[in-house]
Amino acid sequence: MKIMCTKSNLLQGVNVALKAVSNKTTLPILECVLLEANEKGIILTANDMELGIETVLEGNIQEPGKIALNAKLFSEIIRKLPDNDVEITTNSNHQAIIICEKSKFTISGQAGDDFPLLPEIERLQSISISQFMLKEVIRQTIFSISDNENTKLMTGELFEINQNNLKVVSLDGHRISIRNIELKDCYENIKVVVPGKTLSDLSKILNGGTEDEVNIYFTNKHILFEFDSTVVVSRLLEGEYYNINQMLSTDYETKIQINKKEFLNCIDRASLLIRESDKKPIVINIQDESMQLSIQSFIGSMKEEIYINKEGKDLLIGFNPKFLMDALRVIDDEVIDIYLVNPKAPCFIKDASQSYVYLILPVNFNAANI
Repeated sequence: MKIMCTKSNLLQGVNVALKAVSNKTTLPILECVLLEANEKGIILTANDMELGIETVLEGNIQEPGKIALNAKLFSEIIRKLPDNDVEITTNSNHQAIIICEKSKFTISGQAGDDFPLLPEIERLQSISISQFMLKEVIRQTIFSISDNENTKLMTGELFEINQNNLKVVSLDGHRISIRNIELKDCYENIKVVVPGKTLSDLSKILNGGTEDEVNIYFTNKHILFEFDSTVVVSRLLEGEYYNINQMLSTDYETKIQINKKEFLNCIDRASLLIRESDKKPIVINIQDESMQLSIQSFIGSMKEEIYINKEGKDLLIGFNPKFLMDALRVIDDEVIDIYLVNPKAPCFIKDASQSYVYLILPVNFNAANI
């Protein structure tokens, strides 16, 4: 193989492929990235057997071929080369010679034929969505997945398509995040659970353009994202996702309207007094035209008042401040609506069209200390 490519193109491609390189494996080939030159172009592929990424680069192919190179070493070499054209050749001993200006590296690789291929996906069921919208949906839900491998389904997100609506749901046992997106076309009903790691890595390589489309293909076991010159293939999580509809209620005893930024900044200030190990709640006292937020910890205490519009009953309720801040940070509305029932029931932060819904469970607190 002999190819020529700009350093910037090569580095961009390597950074994309790196997302699917295995960090913990007993198979050395999975620590590699496959560099291949053929009629499609210069192709970089990584595959950890759960997530696979293939991206095509522009460049000059003088001789086709392929080689598997240690991904970490290869990326570091490319990153530190001068900003100029890079020439890569391979020999019969599975060595790659990398030349850029006066720099020359020779590194050992493995036979390209030994590298595991990405699964073949039948491109039958699919939807299209803008890169911007997909990136936003992931940002606005990914924070409430669980990192507990014992509850495997909670480490992923539900993608549910019903005609022209895409619903994305994440939950961790303490909160639920829901985004509803209107699609341009109507599709067959689809319901899959996508690993959170896949979505997190995907969001880092999407360019986020409003005019740039992502085609998403579904099978029983895999999901495939195709955009720009990149393909991302991931296994799906198996099992029946939680029935969240029974957790969602339209009943409320108290509704408040509040300035989101003011509310977020107040909680952020209060959290200065909390160590991670403390798990101290922020206590919210809702009265006629104001809401008092207070916190008491080993470090100190704080009280602050915010003006609100209120319908319904007064209420005293406590929350984990981090859970409130996580939701508030991803909501773009200037003024938000919060619905509450009682001190033991979850609160709902949602807009009128329910394009977003955030459910947060309250926590117990000692009212005597408030």
